[in-house]
Amino acid sequence: MMGFYFSRLVEIYPFFLKGLWMTSKIAFISLVTCTLIGVILGIFRSGNNIILKRIVGVYVAFVRGTPFVVQIFIVFFILPDWGIQLDAFSAALLAMAIMGSGFICEIVAGGIDSISKGQWEAAASSGLTLTQQLRLVIMPQAMKVILPPLVGQYVLLIKDTSVISVIGVMELTRVGWVTVVRIPEGLMVFSLVGVLYFSISYPLILLSNYLERKMAVQ
Repeated sequence: MMGFYFSRLVEIYPFFLKGLWMTSKIAFISLVTCTLIGVILGIFRSGNNIILKRIVGVYVAFVRGTPFVVQIFIVFFILPDWGIQLDAFSAALLAMAIMGSGFICEIVAGGIDSISKGQWEAAASSGLTLTQQLRLVIMPQAMKVILPPLVGQYVLLIKDTSVISVIGVMELTRVGWVTVVRIPEGLMVFSLVGVLYFSISYPLILLSNYLERKMAVQ
């Protein structure tokens, strides 16, 4: 019987590859979006504007204090009541952007806050604008602190794509659940799902470990 299940799994393996492609596509778009939004929010979070800091602080507290699945349900099921109708794919991307940017915001803000005030003062005394201070002086130094946890967060975001299966996006985890209905051998099916997730996460894990070692000796 196990041999029969295995042969069936081999037959529908291309179905898993389609799920892996969907997972990879959502993950890539989400990582780019999360990073852009998270960097901007992180700059606001570490800035001197009290109002912006508090607004971003509330946003981050909501994102970090609520389950991701709840955030997905709000985007997919509640926003339509307010006139914002999204298909499952778009809702998944928006939910990932909201969740990921909140965590990346804290990483970026922590990196900026790690830079001494003397660096800010030196940059300001050189006649640089605030934007130039951030771009030319502060961010290059802060990246040493930001990069290792940022790459680690990317790994978590890739794994969090599994949660969007609850709204019907045919990504890797959803493919696994659909397959279990046809092949009632859960360990075999989800072992394959796990291996495929590992195949796209492990390079980032290695990169994160490398960056941690590299930044530690600088």
